[in-house]
Amino acid sequence: MTFIRNPKDFWAGVLFIAFGLAAVIIARDYAMGTAGRMGPGYFPRGLGIIMIVLGLILSVRSFKLRGTPLQFGSFKPLLIVLGSIVVFAMAAPKLGLIVSTVLLIVLSSTASHEFRLKEALISSVALAAFTLAAFVYGLKLQLPTWPWFIQ
Repeated sequence: MTFIRNPKDFWAGVLFIAFGLAAVIIARDYAMGTAGRMGPGYFPRGLGIIMIVLGLILSVRSFKLRGTPLQFGSFKPLLIVLGSIVVFAMAAPKLGLIVSTVLLIVLSSTASHEFRLKEALISSVALAAFTLAAFVYGLKLQLPTWPWFIQ
């Protein structure tokens, strides 16, 4: 594959194309609707098409522009981030959205070599407040906000 001059762009484009195709295929049986009255298939199909186009642009661009080769480092940060998502999913029903979001941000922040507990706590509280405002008050989703023993 020496004709691929920028492997990062090429494989990023392939991922965009794959996710875009998946979205279009999954949404193929949903009603499309119109721009004024969107059906359940309008957004996933439109987003899938946009992702496919961006993937094609990235992939074609990778044949012209020179880039750095792919380097695989440690899988530890990936496992920490995925593990923190699992912890969030398991903790949210019992501990509520606020505590679970703080846990998610602090645990996933430990994956960085620049981790600082104070900064992680500040950003987790800010993101928990945004999550509360957006999902509970803005979208009116029925999510447990606080731990079961506080409500």
